[in-house]
Amino acid sequence: SSPPPHAPSTFSIHEYPSQDLLRLLAALLKQIADANDALPKSPASPSSPLPTQASWTSLERYSHTSIWPTLTTASRISLTTSPPSLSFHARNVPSITLESYLLRILKYCPTTNEVFVSLLVYFDRMAKLSRETTGRDFIIDNFNIHRLVIAGVTVASKFFSDVFYTNSRYAKVGGLPHAELNQLELHFLLLNDFRLMISPDEMQFY
Repeated sequence: SSPPPHAPSTFSIHEYPSQDLLRLLAALLKQIADANDALPKSPASPSSPLPTQASWTSLERYSHTSIWPTLTTASRISLTTSPPSLSFHARNVPSITLESYLLRILKYCPTTNEVFVSLLVYFDRMAKLSRETTGRDFIIDNFNIHRLVIAGVTVASKFFSDVFYTNSRYAKVGGLPHAELNQLELHFLLLNDFRLMISPDEMQFY
């Protein structure tokens, strides 16, 4: 949905205190993750499982969707080979709270508020692409939210900021091996079909 016309702007992304913004963001994402954790875990339907390896046959299965012609081949493969959110799934829920995790990123890899708000846009786009391509939901839960956040910050910092850090630094701050963050960064890009541009109106809406 789009914002209502002539809606008054009462929230300035640029001027809002970063730590307060991250607390709001953490609360929202934690609420989403907790709600998804509480959902019954039903097995995938045997009649339409997602393939675990790419093949032209598996790709053709989803070629009838309207979004399909607009996607890159790499993104088609990433979206249709196993549930996309599994790539970010951790074995255990991290002990650090999401709020502390976001504040840690801000402390050791300072960046703009736009980078953090952009996470909401990208997560929403990933969910829509997954649903429109395969009919499956992209589930954000407490097992994957931390990895989604650090991968998203890594991607968005490079896109929005003149100053950003090396992946080894983001990995260290995020508590991941360097090689794993590299893979998550690429997967994040693929699940967004490399579409990172966010208009000012869209950013303000989120």
